[in-house]
This record gives sequence, C-alpha cells and structure tokens, in this order.
Amino acid sequence: MLNPGPVLETLGPWALVAIAVVLFIESGLLFPFLPGDSLLVSAGLLHERLGLTVAVIALVGFVAAVAGNLVGYFIGQRFGTRLFKDHAKVLTTARLHDTEGFFDRYGGRAVVLARFVPVLRTYVPLAAGAARYPFRRFLVWNAVGALLWAVGVTILGSLLSGVPFIADNLEVILAAVVIVSVLPLLIDHFRKRAKRRREEQRAVAE
Repeated sequence: MLNPGPVLETLGPWALVAIAVVLFIESGLLFPFLPGDSLLVSAGLLHERLGLTVAVIALVGFVAAVAGNLVGYFIGQRFGTRLFKDHAKVLTTARLHDTEGFFDRYGGRAVVLARFVPVLRTYVPLAAGAARYPFRRFLVWNAVGALLWAVGVTILGSLLSGVPFIADNLEVILAAVVIVSVLPLLIDHFRKRAKRRREEQRAVAE
C-alpha cells in the first residue's frame, strides 16, 4: 500500500473494500503505519478509473474512520496503557506518552487534529478511552474529524484530478502524495533516534 494507485486500479470497484479495511485498521487497531492519506487522495484522483463516485468513496471512508476510532476508544477504555511496553517495536510507552500529552493539551479537538497526523490518528482514540474522556463528546469530535479528513481529503483528490497538469502526470503526483504521507513518520523516527543518542551520550559522560 506504499503505492496505492496501481493497487486501487487493479481492484476497481473492490477498491472500496480496501479503503474501508485500511482506514478502519489505521484508525483503531493500533497499526499506525498505513498510508490512509495517500489512499484517500489516490482514490479521489482515480475515482473515474475505478468506476466509483466521489460520494461513495467519501461515505465509505467516513464510516470506516468513525468505526475505527470507536474501536480505538473502547480498547483504551478497556485495557488502558497495559498494551504498551518500553522496548516494544510499535506499541511503545514513549509514543503513548507523546500522544497523551497531545490529548491533554488539546482535549477533544485532538481527535480532529490527529486525523491529519500519521501515528497520532491511531493512538489519540486510545488515549481518549484510557483517560475516560466523555463518550458523547468523543462521538462528536470523532464524527467531525472523520468528516474533515476522510471526506475532505477524498474531495480534494477528486478536484485535483481535473487539473490538466496533474492528470498528465498522475503517477508522479501519486508518488509525491505517498512521500508526503510518510514524511512525518520518518521525521518522528529520526527525531526520537537522535534524542536517544543524546541521552546515551549524556549517560556515558556522567
């Protein structure tokens, strides 16, 4: 799914299933390394080739995103922080603490803002559930975030498909979308690795 364009074209109308599954998993099942952004943009760009309307893609994306966040919330409410370990590969306590700090700072708005940030959009619902954030408020912010992200990004992709330059350079544009989607993950990875090195150097110096 690092290059979703060809995959979606191969699936045709069945691309809706792939979109629903990926967005659901990324939004709620603690697997943050799926390119939901590039998938939505690609689906919007390629909707005519897929034989799908923008409205149907946006609706499926919205429902999957809302449902995924609900699952994430209930996982957090049920298990709290017990799923996270200091030296885990994915579910690290450091990543959870970063997410909890983000949620503490922005409250319910974090559910909306996190939709546009890889990794955060996976862990913020869990942090909300673990913090026992009021469920009714979570429902509202969840719906707003899914609307702005899943529907908005899909529509943006469809609008870009009408630009001649983009239509003529579709493969390059899709590759650029993938790079932009993955870039925050890479920046976060190298930032944390640099931080660990500094801490190790300080420990050695002491």
